[in-house]
Amino acid sequence: MHKMIEKLQRATVPVLPKKKDYAIGCIGAGFIMDECHLVAYERAGFNPVAIAARTKEVVTAVAKRHNIKKVYTSWRELVDDTSIEIIDIAVPPDVQLEIVRYAVNKPHIKGIICQKPVAMSLAGAREIAKLGKDNKMPIAINSNMRYDQSMRALKCALDEGLLGERVIANIEMRATPHWQEFLKQYPVLEIYSMGIHHVDIFRYLFGDPKKITAVCRTDPRTKFSHRDGIVQFTYKYDDDFMATSLDDVWAWPEEPCQQENYIKWRVEGTKGLAIGTIGWHKYPEPVPSTIKITSQYYPDGWLEPKWDTVWFPDAFVGTMAGLMRAIETGTRPEIDAEDNIRTIACVEACYKSIEEERTVTLNEILAQ
Repeated sequence: MHKMIEKLQRATVPVLPKKKDYAIGCIGAGFIMDECHLVAYERAGFNPVAIAARTKEVVTAVAKRHNIKKVYTSWRELVDDTSIEIIDIAVPPDVQLEIVRYAVNKPHIKGIICQKPVAMSLAGAREIAKLGKDNKMPIAINSNMRYDQSMRALKCALDEGLLGERVIANIEMRATPHWQEFLKQYPVLEIYSMGIHHVDIFRYLFGDPKKITAVCRTDPRTKFSHRDGIVQFTYKYDDDFMATSLDDVWAWPEEPCQQENYIKWRVEGTKGLAIGTIGWHKYPEPVPSTIKITSQYYPDGWLEPKWDTVWFPDAFVGTMAGLMRAIETGTRPEIDAEDNIRTIACVEACYKSIEEERTVTLNEILAQ
């Protein structure tokens, strides 16, 4: 039992590149860059050398906090800096395509990271992937839930066959994410900004679904116009397996009621069960995600690996490390733009299911 626990624990540790000092140019100075990317990179020994954002006071303050020497108020000037080898983008999704178009043909740029969602449409996701392919530029997508420690351990357990044949899985989220200001400009909300984590993690764990069914309602606490606030969607697979996510972003009725927030997940198989929690919603308190597994192959008790790292910010090492390894080996990043097309297609399938009140096949979205 102890060897398997050790294996599950090792699976949560990202594989680092041989060369860690690639010169990184950061575009964006908001929360994700300031408190996640740059904190994680410092812990990993990576090398951010420049940062750009529109507001000089903001970007200067972030640069000072993280000891970044070069500061730009134009992302084009940063991309043109020939000392930079990797572009790390953390801006609203509708802006990323323009940056990628500009950066892919710069000979000094070796790789690019985009945030998820990579774009707000399937066409945009496809264009970014094509730009990378045509210019032989590796483009990684920061679908960072794939590096949450419990998800890495769960993927290892599934690959080891600890649960037998898969039967059913679910994620139950009762948490209140902060809707960033730029989200108000889009006609869609939760699935593209929060639910996409669960849309993508099911693909990472279980592969592409055959069919998707989704329903939604508005979120009472969100005052700006939106369609998808509270969302539930289900993936159905060829082998009859189901994976369901409930994204409850309302989560509690406001004071004086007691807050009861949590994120739980569960995967059942014919030979075992894995259950766990996700800790990000407790941020800034560093609460590690958890996993425990019971299996017929290990009948003496629960397998319960432990770790001290947390999704926010430690998981953000994974995407950058994967891009650096891809640069070193001339291969595709683990989470690359081409693969991410299918995640965006799953998001679009959810919206089509909601709009047309029916189950949608993934193939009909990909055929568009």
